[in-house]
Amino acid sequence: MRKMWLGLLAGIALGTANAQTAMPTLELTAGFHRIEAEVAANDQARQTGLMNRKSMPQQHGMLFVFPHPNTYCMWMRNTYIPLSVAFIDDDGIIINIEDMQPQTENNHCARKPARFALEMNAGWFAQRGLKPGTKLGGIDKAPRAQ
Repeated sequence: MRKMWLGLLAGIALGTANAQTAMPTLELTAGFHRIEAEVAANDQARQTGLMNRKSMPQQHGMLFVFPHPNTYCMWMRNTYIPLSVAFIDDDGIIINIEDMQPQTENNHCARKPARFALEMNAGWFAQRGLKPGTKLGGIDKAPRAQ
């Protein structure tokens, strides 16, 4: 009986830990394409990003929300899936898109001050004909950066 209770308590603790690390999600649109984006709006979430993940569903991504516009850079330390990142301004317009290779520390930077960065599976933007100048819908619902 004691083993069962310990197992149950461990399961509850693990479930609580997982719930604490879950990031909020936000629906974005790019033309008629729907994106379900996890939102990284604080330092810890931005630092962790998509590290240690082995896969990501096609219509999913991660939106990084920064406290103010700047020429932010991204890298792929401890990230196992190839990604494309779109740097986005305050109005939701894509500034530039960079392709990033797994487990590298090369910097991929915004060409102009960006307020957001959206990481998707590698090639996602190109496969849909999305490029600089495209406006994303729903970005105005993103939480403020902490």
